[in-house]
Amino acid sequence: MRIAYRAETLIDAHLVKDALERAEIPAFVSGEYLTGAVGQLPALDYVAVLVPEASLAAAEQVVREVERDLMEARLAIGESDEDPDAPYPAFC
Repeated sequence: MRIAYRAETLIDAHLVKDALERAEIPAFVSGEYLTGAVGQLPALDYVAVLVPEASLAAAEQVVREVERDLMEARLAIGESDEDPDAPYPAFC
């Protein structure tokens, strides 16, 4: 297995894993349970999405697409008129 994506958050890791599986690329989230040991600290260098070595090239394209979508979503949330003190952003 090879690392296809190093996640900033556990949610990002699962979004990438789900996208890879929709593309019929087997994927595994590694380090998922280590995040409980570090509490509220970022999951950097703890959580990664792994794929078989033979699927790495195909996975890179899917990962780029998900990263682009995540960046666009984060920018849209940051540029919105929403209440910054609201507990959750509105996605509708």
